[in-house]
Amino acid sequence: MKKEKIEIDSPLVISRDEPEHQSKTYASLLSGLKDRIRSERLRAIMSVNVSMVMLYWDIGRTILDRQEREGWGKRIIDRLSLDLRSSFPEMKGLSPRNLKYMRAFASAWPDRKIVQEVLAQIPWYHNIALLEKVQDREVRLYYAEYARQEGWSRNILVMQIESDLISRHGKAVTNFTRTLMEENSDMAVKIFKGPYIFEFLKYSGSIREHDLEEALIKNIQKFLLELGVGFSFIGNQFRLQVGKKDFYVDLLLFHRHLRCLVAIELKVGEFQPEFVGKMQFYLTALDRKVRRRDENPSIGIILCKDKDRTIVEYALHTAGSPVGVATYQMVRNLPRELKNVLPDPETMAKVLEEDE
Repeated sequence: MKKEKIEIDSPLVISRDEPEHQSKTYASLLSGLKDRIRSERLRAIMSVNVSMVMLYWDIGRTILDRQEREGWGKRIIDRLSLDLRSSFPEMKGLSPRNLKYMRAFASAWPDRKIVQEVLAQIPWYHNIALLEKVQDREVRLYYAEYARQEGWSRNILVMQIESDLISRHGKAVTNFTRTLMEENSDMAVKIFKGPYIFEFLKYSGSIREHDLEEALIKNIQKFLLELGVGFSFIGNQFRLQVGKKDFYVDLLLFHRHLRCLVAIELKVGEFQPEFVGKMQFYLTALDRKVRRRDENPSIGIILCKDKDRTIVEYALHTAGSPVGVATYQMVRNLPRELKNVLPDPETMAKVLEEDE
């Protein structure tokens, strides 16, 4: 009896002389699968994180409830830690210190729904940073939301808290509500802040505009981080030819969410009204010569060392292009208001103390 030969497919081999359209199709297939795998891996990680944070909240809530109802003393957390680690030796995060954080976490967020929808969407150590660095509940929630939306690391979260981002967001003086479409104006107002903190430049004394530009380019990653999520760097001294003359934009960026070019002009002195006219000229040239058809009108930001708000508002009053004016600092001055937000060491120590 003749045996039937069963053929097994050989591994996929992409030959060098394959048709160009097949190569492009395969590249598209590979790219799509990579994106899917990354997405699923991230989803799995986030799912584990949500479960862990919710477990920690439940443990903290249970400890709080028992202490309130049954008057458990200060040694209960040490005893719980010892017994839990004995039962689950492979599980991390059951130290007395972390159990105290769980209790403080549950006390700070009594509403389980908010924990599930916001706090469980960021890593546990982000939540510890919020407990340590921020006293006001609404301010904590603000930073937690931004950390979730923008994917901040713990270090970036701490940096944003210490630089008082909440009071700087949306503080650039702009004419966006009048010059941009309604669906973009609110977002644009929120994105641009003031002052910008360029502490990473480490300059003292006077500085020339050229030196400031070069320093920002050398620290482009930190500069973009300070600007916020969504910005991509296109170039510096970006050339615009109008008529027979060349003009140069100090910094040109693109914002992914606003879908527009962002021109930045750097000024080492105080804002002057004539800066707006120059920026409008640049924006007109960008929109006519650089902007693509599917992109929104370009936005201009004038970064100055100092400004008089009234003068800025007068200068922007009749400007037809979307322009904003913000200041920058090269040293971080912790504002007086933040003292009410950051708990002192004694306050945090009390939060972590066991009930007597």
